[in-house]
Amino acid sequence: MIEVARHGAFSVNCVGLERQPFPLSFGVREVDGWWLVSAAAAQARELVDVLTRAANETVVVAGVETYSFLDADDQLWSPARIAAEQGVECAVHRVGVSTTGANGIGEEFLVMHRDDLPRFLEDWYPQNLVLAGVPEGTGPEQLDELAVALDTGDFDVPVLPYVDGARFWYSGHDDCYLAVETNDPALPPALLGRLLALLAGSTLVGDGEDATIGIPEPGEALTRRLLGASPNWAGALGTASEGVLTVELWALTESWRLGQELPGRAGYAATLDLAAGEWRLAVTGA
Repeated sequence: MIEVARHGAFSVNCVGLERQPFPLSFGVREVDGWWLVSAAAAQARELVDVLTRAANETVVVAGVETYSFLDADDQLWSPARIAAEQGVECAVHRVGVSTTGANGIGEEFLVMHRDDLPRFLEDWYPQNLVLAGVPEGTGPEQLDELAVALDTGDFDVPVLPYVDGARFWYSGHDDCYLAVETNDPALPPALLGRLLALLAGSTLVGDGEDATIGIPEPGEALTRRLLGASPNWAGALGTASEGVLTVELWALTESWRLGQELPGRAGYAATLDLAAGEWRLAVTGA
């Protein structure tokens, strides 16, 4: 069960001048034992517990851009200052190699225990955020290697095999779009399940400013069934009645991109029965 808030990614993002609801999108590829995921829509804090389950004990904040923490001259606070404001104890690493910044990699890394990441992300919105899971005790030289790998990667092939012990990296844009690389095969289906729950919760949550609603996540069997049928999916809210909601799902040949029309009839329907606390999956058409 997760708590879905009123101002989650599916609630605040929309498509086009008509402000159509933002669809779920998910794509995954496996390359040499690493899984590359691209997806939407989710805020980093809506995924943090899923990501850290795939992490080692230590998480690196490798890049931050936000309008939530600006000084009097409209300059972004340093990551270390943001961590101090959030009450998070962490080590600060000044990157000792040149980076282009093209992939959002900063000049200052924060190294913290994975359990402190939710507090770090609490009550603010990162426009761009880069995270990586590394082994406890990772030193300055290894952190610089991580910086180079993430900065020069093109996201079409895995970059973490070149960083000893790294388990995942996450790159989030506009607190909506995300890319993830991991060697944990359980993470892609977990991410898809979380997106389904977030999408359902976005329409069931109340209108109050601080409203939340508890939503059960689909079981791993359901999400693995979907990924067995196709690696690429789009989803949109379907019918809804008292406590029962359907998400229509389309299997795609490639990941959905903003501006693309969804195909005609959905091939699958994932139905949430809130009272029973369960999801069901049905084939609905070609």
